[in-house]
Amino acid sequence: MEEKQENELKEKVVALNRVTKVVKGGRHMRFSAVVVVGDGQGRVGVGNGKAAEVPEAIKKAIQEAKKNLIKVPIVENTVPHEFVGKFDSAKVMLKPAAAGTGIIAGGSVRPVLELAGYKNIRTKIIGTNNPRNVVYATIEGLKSMQTLESVAAKRGKKTDEIL
Repeated sequence: MEEKQENELKEKVVALNRVTKVVKGGRHMRFSAVVVVGDGQGRVGVGNGKAAEVPEAIKKAIQEAKKNLIKVPIVENTVPHEFVGKFDSAKVMLKPAAAGTGIIAGGSVRPVLELAGYKNIRTKIIGTNNPRNVVYATIEGLKSMQTLESVAAKRGKKTDEIL
């Protein structure tokens, strides 16, 4: 059953950096990768990987991303409400959009939203555009989203009592 779920996960490399450590004998090069995985139906995760070779770094990042999968709320192919996700100095504003709008997102926000399964959403990156921080800010924003049903359940009421 779990193998079936892992097979349907898609992955995208968001950032790939060459990192150099200067040591007594010269420069020591390694690679750092940020990868987003998702099933397009409300599950998405992000992972970092570091290794001496690029494919190995990507593989490690994919493994970490699969461990960090979260469930995000999708209401009519968009987010339930407006929210600003924050991580370090990166802020990502997520706004619901009408049907037919598409994904209006720049940089490293787009792969997260595509792999999560959103079809109509507007976003704005505020502050730094560092890919790693922007991806984590997007994930934080999506984690904080609440549907009407989840709020009603927390308060112990019915959905029509809240409205």
